[in-house]
Amino acid sequence: MDQNGIENVAGLLRVGPGPVDLSAIDPGGKPGFDGDKKAGKVALAGLEDALVDHQTRLSAHGYTGGHRKLLLVIQGMDTSGKGGVLKHAVGLLDPGGVRITSFKAPTQDELAHDFLWRVEKQTPAAGQVGIFDRSHYEDVLIGKVHELAPPEEIERRYGAINDFERRLTEDGTAVVKCMLHISKDEQKERLLARLENPKKVWKFKPEDVDGRAIWDDYQAAYETMLERCSTEWAPWYVVPSNRKWYRTLAIASLLVEAMEEMELPWPEPDFDVEEQARRLAAG
Repeated sequence: MDQNGIENVAGLLRVGPGPVDLSAIDPGGKPGFDGDKKAGKVALAGLEDALVDHQTRLSAHGYTGGHRKLLLVIQGMDTSGKGGVLKHAVGLLDPGGVRITSFKAPTQDELAHDFLWRVEKQTPAAGQVGIFDRSHYEDVLIGKVHELAPPEEIERRYGAINDFERRLTEDGTAVVKCMLHISKDEQKERLLARLENPKKVWKFKPEDVDGRAIWDDYQAAYETMLERCSTEWAPWYVVPSNRKWYRTLAIASLLVEAMEEMELPWPEPDFDVEEQARRLAAG
C-alpha cells in the first residue's frame, strides 16, 4: 500500500492459527500507526482516492462481465462502532456500488430454513462491495451464549460457515471479516454517553446493561468463533476499537489492501474507440 493508510494492516491484525486470547490484545492499541488522532484523520482522508479508484475498477470489472466482488463482515459488542465504520470508512466509497445488509432477529419464515439461507441471498453481486453489519456469525455468538441452539448444532455451524465462505471465495469474492475489539470499561463509557445525550439516548436499550453481566461469556464465544472460523481463505481481523479513529483507519486500510490484491486492470473496450469517436463527431 503506497497511500497513507496502515502498511501491512492485514498481517498486523490477522488472527493466526491456534487458540485466541482476546485479553492479550489491547483494545486501545494502534498497531502499525505511530500518529495521534489528528494524524489518523489525515491518513484516512489520504485513502479516499485509492478506495474510490479500486472500487471503480471493481465496478468496471463487474459491468464488463467479470466475477470479482468484496464482502466486508463487521462484528462486535454493542457500542463497538459498527455504525461508525459504515459512516466513516464505508462512507468513503461510492454508495452506488455498495450494498449494506444488517441481519436482525430471524423471522418465522427464516427460522424454517437453515441459518445460512437468508445470508446466501444477500451476498454481493459481481463488481459490488457488500457489507454485513452483523452477520451469519450471530448464529454462533448469540446462539451459543443464550443457548438458542444445542451445542452440537453450534458445532455444525462453524463448519457450515467455513464451507459457505470457501464457496464465496471460489466464486470470486474477497472476504474481509473484522471483529471490533473494545474493552468493558470503554463500552460502559459509551453507554453512559448515550444516556447523557438527548440526541443519542434513543440508541440505548436496557438490555445493553443486562448484556454486560455476561461479558465474559461473549468474549469466550468470540474467541471460539475466531479460532474456528479464521481460515486461509477468509481470515478474521481483530481491530482494536477503543480509539474510534484507529478502528476506522484500520478497516479502510484493510479494504484498500483487499482490493489491491485483486489486481484488477481497467477493462479493454471490445470496440474501436477511434471509430466511435468519429461517429460521434460526425453527428
